[in-house]
Amino acid sequence: MDVDAAALAESLREEAKRANERRLVVLAGDRERGYDALESILETLSIPITGTTLVGPDDRLRCEQRRQVNADDLLGTTRDAIAVDAHAELQPNALGKVAGAVDGGGLLILLTPPLEAWPERRGEFDASLAVPPFELDAVTGRFRRRLVETLRAHRGIAIVDLDADRLEADGLTDPAPRLATAAPAPPPEHRFPAAAYEACLTSDQADAVAAFESLLEDGQAVVLEADRGRGKSSAAGLAAGAFAADGEDVLVTAPAARNASELFDRAEELCATLADGSERGPTVESHLIETATGGSVRFREPSAAVDALGSADIVIVDEAAALPVATLDSLLAADRVAFATTVHGYEGAGRGFSVRFRDHLAESDRKVTDCTLVEPIRYAAGDPVEVWAFRALLLDARPPVEPLVADATPESVEYRRLEPNDLLADDRLLREAFGLLVLAHYRTEPNDLARLLDAPNLEARALVHDGHVVSVALLAREGNLPADTRSMMYEGDRVRGNMLPDVLTSQLRDEAAGEPAGLRVVRIATHHAARSRGLGSHLLECVHEEFGGRSDAGDEPGSIDWLGTGFGATPGLLAFWRENGYRTVFVSTTRNDASGEYSVLMLAPTSDDGRALHDRHADRFVRRFAALCSDSLDDLEPDVARAALRSVDADAGPPLALTDFEWDLVASAAYGPGLFAVDPGPFRDLAVRYFVDDPESVALTDREERLLVRRVLQGQGWETVADRLGYHSTSQCMRALGDAFRPLVDLYGTETAFEVRDRFVDE
Repeated sequence: MDVDAAALAESLREEAKRANERRLVVLAGDRERGYDALESILETLSIPITGTTLVGPDDRLRCEQRRQVNADDLLGTTRDAIAVDAHAELQPNALGKVAGAVDGGGLLILLTPPLEAWPERRGEFDASLAVPPFELDAVTGRFRRRLVETLRAHRGIAIVDLDADRLEADGLTDPAPRLATAAPAPPPEHRFPAAAYEACLTSDQADAVAAFESLLEDGQAVVLEADRGRGKSSAAGLAAGAFAADGEDVLVTAPAARNASELFDRAEELCATLADGSERGPTVESHLIETATGGSVRFREPSAAVDALGSADIVIVDEAAALPVATLDSLLAADRVAFATTVHGYEGAGRGFSVRFRDHLAESDRKVTDCTLVEPIRYAAGDPVEVWAFRALLLDARPPVEPLVADATPESVEYRRLEPNDLLADDRLLREAFGLLVLAHYRTEPNDLARLLDAPNLEARALVHDGHVVSVALLAREGNLPADTRSMMYEGDRVRGNMLPDVLTSQLRDEAAGEPAGLRVVRIATHHAARSRGLGSHLLECVHEEFGGRSDAGDEPGSIDWLGTGFGATPGLLAFWRENGYRTVFVSTTRNDASGEYSVLMLAPTSDDGRALHDRHADRFVRRFAALCSDSLDDLEPDVARAALRSVDADAGPPLALTDFEWDLVASAAYGPGLFAVDPGPFRDLAVRYFVDDPESVALTDREERLLVRRVLQGQGWETVADRLGYHSTSQCMRALGDAFRPLVDLYGTETAFEVRDRFVDE
């Protein structure tokens, strides 16, 4: 049969508008035929060109065009139609973002190769999964195979086989008419104008606006969470307009100005409504609204917003989860602040907001009001495109429900290899494993689903309790690189998928670091209902038994020389990995954009070659750490510094070799009138050795150890140290430092040191 793609799309759009839902059209086949059909569709539909976006590599239409890598630009915006050219590549992250930007009554159009052949095609995203030493032909097409299955299985999706001129599915659902819902009313005791609530479209949205009323008081914070299309930006805009109408200055920030467009539209509408009949309405410029009462709503880029906090009464952060945690922490300094964020990973920044920043917010002195929007606004509940996207990208993946794993212990679980084909065949197993990874780590995102199914360098292992995943580890093979690749790394080229060898080679100048074969623990997660029972450690032990345990890895297929890991350093995580046999070899000199933390690399050698790699880098780490602390790591949290040094083998680094003069200086500062400022060098050597050795015979308090880090290693001034550690005066802080060195002199001192000590003790 001849397929009229334009007529089909018109029928789908009419149905979508009646139901306030979206529909998806798949144009599968030759790329040029796909664009011919797309142009016919766009010419037929009554959609303005300004409401259409093409996401693809070429600017082939008259509408807005974005590459998949720039799909972030669509966050916080809505379109009537978005077409995605998936012939050259398909990035799962981009698909999730663009699907969420289609408005109710709109169409998402996918241009794809023939569906039967698509899983076997290799595109640019696949090339990113072919990390050395693997080649592109080692990358599989399981993710696209699963994607095709979901396209064919879900309602509301039309599939046109362009090459065969055949309609595989029309996508029409014949939905029942929607019942009208009552308009939301203002809460009984509201402080915002009633018009702010009358502008809401759902009771959820009215509750969200009401939550913003808490910002009328000082020391408050609001967290507004929702999936896409729930009206969170509109609720924030209505609140911003109410504040501005009351004379408040509202500072708005987001990843980009266009992400806050919906917020400003709603704020402008409310300000105009509230000014109706007055002599002067609001003055509106590009992302600036000024009211007759002296209030305003203004936008600043995130870095500029941090600098402008002092001039704002209220700060609203839209699409907060797309910002680095360090930036969110800086914005938290505002006296009254709100964070509006999308859940389920649409922002593409993973779960940095919920996993990391929410902990920081809880530790702050802010009183936090939480609000979650569930009811869709831009499209109706049960919208087919949302249902499909959630399943296809596992945006709503969850670990097993608590009762299924509540009794799990190391004795009750089974160690299991999660083969990609098994995950593809068992959707429950895939959802449980991926759901654990999503909830436990701030960086897990839709792209990781494709990596899990298709990347040749990745392995997955799990502990299962009664068939349910209770703990999971994602592992990446690294190293085993040929000489020419190692040389390229040494000369400055980046090599994908080899994080530890890359850092050890490019930053630490070890050209041989990429030769041994390793296995990096990319993620490890345990179900929250079964934590603190040793399951994570048990999983690592099983991984070590499977891959390690040989004195020399030799040439066995798949054998490795080291196990490793890298993560945002916290004292708790460093202690966990140390207890499981991993040792620090590197701390980054810059903070991670997403987590706001310094990253640490740790190794656990499994062969002689791995031991040699570990030993030389552990030794170099100890030698340079004090210098780093007084330079690029001068703001490293003292507890992280302590834990990082304690996670080094005790025999790493140079032996303590102070001269007689240096021992005289240290001992006299500890027991007599000597001064630390005369020569901090020997004090630093002694402090580093103490942390690395971690002797049980010395019991310094936490405050004394933090004093060693701040004053001795980081070189912070006496006044700063005294203030941060709670000493009453600098003189008290100075005396405390001397006291802290006394047990170190007693433990490590030479005859010269003891003579000086005894001289002042005898007195």
